[in-house]
Amino acid sequence: MQSMMRASPAAVALGQTMQKRPVTSNAEDPAQILVKQRLNRPVSPHLTIYRPQIGWIGSSLHRISGVALSGSLYLWATAYLASPALGWHLESASMVAAMGALPLAAKVFLKATLALPFTYHSFNGLRHLMWDLGRGLSNNVIIKSGWTVVGLSVTSALALAFL
Repeated sequence: MQSMMRASPAAVALGQTMQKRPVTSNAEDPAQILVKQRLNRPVSPHLTIYRPQIGWIGSSLHRISGVALSGSLYLWATAYLASPALGWHLESASMVAAMGALPLAAKVFLKATLALPFTYHSFNGLRHLMWDLGRGLSNNVIIKSGWTVVGLSVTSALALAFL
């Protein structure tokens, strides 16, 4: 303020006055400054402090099953397309022969492993579509529909595995 009083009116009007700002002389590492700032941030609660609920577990498993199904489809399609160039035999006749050579327990296990994510994702997808329509959004209905999806998924996966 003192320099403003001593400056000429023309210098003040043109903004040519010198402003003094104190500058720290210690050179701190920017990463250390960020570490100190992060220590002052509030910490949000971790998921482990909450009681598991069928709603968020079901939604998480829906995403996981979707990623697993689409990822396995892309891997299989890529392998199928690349198989002639690589000398692999992934044609239908070879797959039928390979499945026929497996023992019954291995067939049921393999089919159940493939069927469970598919059936769960399908039934839970219908549940999500109902939510999108605004139906079944009360806590009791969410819990009942979640366990219904689990039951239907396991039952239908076992039925498909024993076909």
